[in-house]
Amino acid sequence: MSSSTTPRVRAPQPARPAAVPVSRRTAAVLVVAGVAGLLMLLWPLLLDAPAGERVDPPFVFLVLLPVVVAVVLAEVSEGGLDPRVLAVLGVLSAVVAVVRGVSPGTGGVELVFFLIILAGRVFGPGFGFVLGCTSLFASALLTAGVGPWLPFQMICSAWVGMGAGLLPRRVTGRGELVLLAVYAAVAAYVYGLLMNLSSWPFLTGVYVPGQELQLAFEPGAPVLENLHTFVVYTLLTSTAGWDTVRAVTNVVAVLVLGPAVLTTLRRAARRSLVTGRVSR
Repeated sequence: MSSSTTPRVRAPQPARPAAVPVSRRTAAVLVVAGVAGLLMLLWPLLLDAPAGERVDPPFVFLVLLPVVVAVVLAEVSEGGLDPRVLAVLGVLSAVVAVVRGVSPGTGGVELVFFLIILAGRVFGPGFGFVLGCTSLFASALLTAGVGPWLPFQMICSAWVGMGAGLLPRRVTGRGELVLLAVYAAVAAYVYGLLMNLSSWPFLTGVYVPGQELQLAFEPGAPVLENLHTFVVYTLLTSTAGWDTVRAVTNVVAVLVLGPAVLTTLRRAARRSLVTGRVSR
């Protein structure tokens, strides 16, 4: 009798869940925090100001952001962030702060965001949001970079970390690295765009050299007209230079360092989380 062997079909690997779960209430708080951040950036475009009048930022936004971060941190803690995960958050924030001091963004070369992206991928959107805020705040204290731009840097970095946590979790292996590399490149351009938007409405006398094309914000002008001016300003001042170098830096860091960093973070996540519930 002849025996036939049936090849074994390897079952697909299950999706890796987020290390820090996000409840519905926490998700709602993240949405509110995102809306508050968008208002911080878009309010000049939505303000009905008289033509030619100077537009000054409302400093209430600078006070609002720490409150939003505190609420998000409390909600993420409610969803399962125990002291050991808080310790991981502190360590990663310190590492990002040190890395930012080593690569302070000269010419767009920054090694900050790839670690925020990878941590957000492993620990989830809530953790990524908080890490983006705390790491940029810690790095600003370390590098004497505290200023009116800091709240905008914190909220934009928080979105980068949160977005990484929202990427499809069923993608694994090399596909995951490619996905993270593409996201890192897109995040680099979006971050530059948003940071330009945070300062552009307050610039005056910005023109294209040799032409009469004005690139400054015009109070009272239609929203679409100001948006068109802003897009041209961004393309000419940062997209082809700083943002592209930042994107290339992110992609190279994710592809080269990503496998080792992801393995380390997932090992830390497994050791940090407590499964099960204690019944009273």
